[in-house]
Amino acid sequence: METPIPLRLKTARKAVGLTQQQLGMSLGMEPNTASARMNQYEKGKHTPDYQTMQRIAAELRVPVAYFYCEDELLAQILCAVAKCSKEEQEHLLKSLLKA
Repeated sequence: METPIPLRLKTARKAVGLTQQQLGMSLGMEPNTASARMNQYEKGKHTPDYQTMQRIAAELRVPVAYFYCEDELLAQILCAVAKCSKEEQEHLLKSLLKA
């Protein structure tokens, strides 16, 4: 199975309205290489290490697990739950465990 990282990265980046260059530069990449590096990540030619994925996730306001989740529906659920407060997350977890 292919890694979901390239497609998820592109989807999350577009959702916040950043170009590849803008995202790369916000991560501290040089302006002249930022777009090319991000493109390689989105094409699956290279995969960012976990620390880089954490920084990307923070910049794109999604949980880092979103990039690694194999199931699309579960990935969307992760994003939705991440937007909830800790109290809402705890309530949701209790509700799910009762089901």
